[in-house]
Amino acid sequence: MHFLLALVLVSFVAASQAHADRLTGVASVVDGDTLEIRGQRIRLHGIDAPESRQLCATPEGQRWRCGQQAALSLANRIGRQQLSCTVRDIDRYGRFIAVCHQNGTDLNAWLVREGWAVAYRRYSRDYIRDETEARSARRNIWSGRFDMPWDWRRAQRGG
Repeated sequence: MHFLLALVLVSFVAASQAHADRLTGVASVVDGDTLEIRGQRIRLHGIDAPESRQLCATPEGQRWRCGQQAALSLANRIGRQQLSCTVRDIDRYGRFIAVCHQNGTDLNAWLVREGWAVAYRRYSRDYIRDETEARSARRNIWSGRFDMPWDWRRAQRGG
């Protein structure tokens, strides 16, 4: 009897761990690099998008809400379709760090390639080529001037 109970417990723990490595479902967009699936916050691995309140400037100096636009573009891209996110880590805020896919498309790479996020070199070198492509094509945030998201956050904190 104890053996059977132990076997069931081991199976349950293994299934829970396998489930924790992958999150699937319909996502809602929190901001340009954060999603939520079934109440779980997911920070997209290796990228950093402008913050929701962050402004960018066109080449002519016109300011626009690039952070808000990044989040809206991600929401439009994913719609109400299923995502599959492979968890890589958990950050200091308790969010899952993950690479998310929709119909075979790496959404992290898509955001960077479309110029809605930058490669977050502090944590990964995975999306540098995508950033180079977006910068060369002057897509979205690369079309004018902007502060790197980490610099913008530091300035908001007052140093």
